Amino acid sequence: MPRILNSYLLRLLVGMFMLSLLAGTGVAQQTVKPNVEPNEEQLRFFETKIRPLLATHCYDCHGADLQESNLRLDTLQGMLNGGKGGPGLVPHKPQGSLLVTAVSYRDSDLKMPPEEKLAAEQIADLTRWIEMGAPHPDSGSAELPQASAKIDLEKGREHWAFQPPVKPNVPSTADTQNPIDAFLQQAMSEQGLTLLKQADKRTLIRRASFDLIGLPPTPEDVDHFLADESADAFEKVVDRLLASPHYGERWGRHWLDIVRYADSNGLDENVAHGNAWRYRDYVVESFNQDKPYDQFLREQLAGDLIDSGDDWQLRNERLIATGFLVLGPKVLAEVDETKMEMDIVDEQLDTIGRGILGLTLGCARCHDHKFDPIGHADYYAMAGILKSTRAMQTFTKVAKWNENSIASPIQVQEKAAHEKKISDQKKRIEILVEATINSLPEPTGETDLEDPEEPEDVEKNFPEEVQSELKSMRDELKNLETSNPQLPTAMGVQDGEITDVPVHLRGSHLTLGEVVQRRFPLVLAGLEQVSLPKNKSGRLEFAQWLTQNDHPLTARVIVNRLWRWHFGKGIVGTVDNFGLRGEQPSHPELLDWLAISLVESNWSIKTIHRTIMLSAAYQRESGFDSTNTSIDPANKYYWKYDLHRLDAETIRDSMLAVSGTLDLKIGGSLLPVENRAYFFNHTSEDKASYENIRRRSIYVPVVRNHLYDFFQLFDYTDASVLNGNRETSTIAPQALMLMNSELIAELSAAMADRILQQHSSREGRINYSFNLAYSRPPSAAELQQITHYLNGFDAPETEPSPGQINNKKAWQLVCQSLISSSEFLYVQ
Repeated sequence: MPRILNSYLLRLLVGMFMLSLLAGTGVAQQTVKPNVEPNEEQLRFFETKIRPLLATHCYDCHGADLQESNLRLDTLQGMLNGGKGGPGLVPHKPQGSLLVTAVSYRDSDLKMPPEEKLAAEQIADLTRWIEMGAPHPDSGSAELPQASAKIDLEKGREHWAFQPPVKPNVPSTADTQNPIDAFLQQAMSEQGLTLLKQADKRTLIRRASFDLIGLPPTPEDVDHFLADESADAFEKVVDRLLASPHYGERWGRHWLDIVRYADSNGLDENVAHGNAWRYRDYVVESFNQDKPYDQFLREQLAGDLIDSGDDWQLRNERLIATGFLVLGPKVLAEVDETKMEMDIVDEQLDTIGRGILGLTLGCARCHDHKFDPIGHADYYAMAGILKSTRAMQTFTKVAKWNENSIASPIQVQEKAAHEKKISDQKKRIEILVEATINSLPEPTGETDLEDPEEPEDVEKNFPEEVQSELKSMRDELKNLETSNPQLPTAMGVQDGEITDVPVHLRGSHLTLGEVVQRRFPLVLAGLEQVSLPKNKSGRLEFAQWLTQNDHPLTARVIVNRLWRWHFGKGIVGTVDNFGLRGEQPSHPELLDWLAISLVESNWSIKTIHRTIMLSAAYQRESGFDSTNTSIDPANKYYWKYDLHRLDAETIRDSMLAVSGTLDLKIGGSLLPVENRAYFFNHTSEDKASYENIRRRSIYVPVVRNHLYDFFQLFDYTDASVLNGNRETSTIAPQALMLMNSELIAELSAAMADRILQQHSSREGRINYSFNLAYSRPPSAAELQQITHYLNGFDAPETEPSPGQINNKKAWQLVCQSLISSSEFLYVQ
């Protein structure tokens, strides 16, 4: 009997604990009842203060005859039930009651009564009434609405993306050793598809070069590959490109799309992110090092909280990595500081959700997610982690984002030594001034004690040699102050005031519900979660949870992104949304095999590159087959390689490369303004300049609201929002730019100079130009056509011999036609 009783009490206590844990989660729970026995004084207060107020100002629109927004205020039950915006009142909690929010005019979107704000005394009475528990004649019969079980966690976990990946067996029937081909060929054979043959070597090296380093192969690279007849010749090409320092520039740019990288804030105050380039260079170097992806994520989410020991360089690298959380656009002139803070938290959560998890977490800011099993309280449980994180130095307008010092110990010592020199110089000046004043003779005659001489007036009485010495000392002080070294800083975060966040009804910080303890989404992390530390934000634990080897989403999302960036489409087509409204994976077993392979390779991104690129699917030609097209017009089964256009950065970089003008320097800043300075002043002077930059496109400043026009025309990402799936358009202005822009004219002229200097014969020049642009020699027809075109130009008088045309304009136009063509702009 005692054991049974103890078991029952244990279950009861656990049940009570779970109910408290689930408060505000969207899971069904028992709620507090209103005051069922109001006393006479409370009822008198309602009848004399509250009912007349409601009758006068509310019943016309929210009474028995009319209920705008489905809200009725002439009955207690109507107020408790509320309308479209939620419950009208919560007994004992005026700050969580929409009625108080509406009459207080705190929310710009909810002001009632709309014609005129209530008097302060009336608002105070309404607030006091709700604090009492909303006593009402109907208190004995009215009931608080029960929280409905809107989110079924068990059903939610039935969705494929919320189940941990299980490594499938590789099909053994396929005639291939590459698991990717084994999965794809099994599906293709079931569809009756015929595989296209492998692409030729020129096509393969061009495809691989653009994919891995974002640049065309040089003619020398092509010749070397053609001469290598070994079975692993292409594998050597892939390994060489993966080892290139330009690999990090190419794949770092893909990641910058995910983290909404920009060199300016945009929005209302378009000031410079003067140190954002440090984060960009961190990303480039991380890809070059093949930093494990799980470590890469942990550093960006919580690098400041990871113990780096005495390694100050590692500490600084990790501080720079946390710029991930600061890069987003912000309304820096927002008057409501609390709203600004919660808007920033929302932007961070949205980026983490879609970028890392493939989930639209931001949809749960105002209510339970409409489609995914993410509750309103799940959102604020995670928001508490980020609100406990200091991303802003100050919210006072114009607000400033946080930056961390990344000075080396030597720089700190040099700074301290220099400031000591400044302090010592000031003391020497003070000592000299004081000593000289004390040595002056006592003043004679009457003195106006209320208006003593200013220090500079006193110094006029100093001996000339002392005045000269003071001037010299002050000039030296000015030079010391001017040359005071500035310690380097980087955009980043650190833990702030640790707090749990209440649910914001309708997403408004002005109407607050139950406080939610910081935690992770219930559908993914379960009910039995380890409590986050009370003295820390929980970001490190959040990052560790996200990068667990068995996490259902993290590895799947990134390998799907890698696949999309290689093939032009993801296995899951909606690369930023793995939720219930996202697309189903076209090859789920392949996706899971890739995800688990990533984890098993110590989260090595380069390992996945090699696996993908050494598959027959990747090396297939991009031809046409009418039978296959009729069966699989979308190429879902990868029976061919999809032709796709280069992105904006690669088009520009390739033009610079073939013209011979590309500056391959890695890293650093090209910003024309100082940190936090404005790109546009009060006269609309534009300080952003692009045309003379010859560095790779990843280093071109990304100025929000003023993107480089070349980038905009060729479908560059919107730097204000995450975008893992760039679209490709074909519009007339693209062709017009290629025909008429000064940049294209300059680059084609430089390419012509390069060709003229490299070869003396016409045929040699034509061959070289085609090898530069297309990685192939011209066909006989192309050679004849260009020769005919060149013959149409008058040869200059200085031409060395008949038939050897040296007319630079002719060659410039030939080069322009080559780099403006579809073959140059597309990858086959």
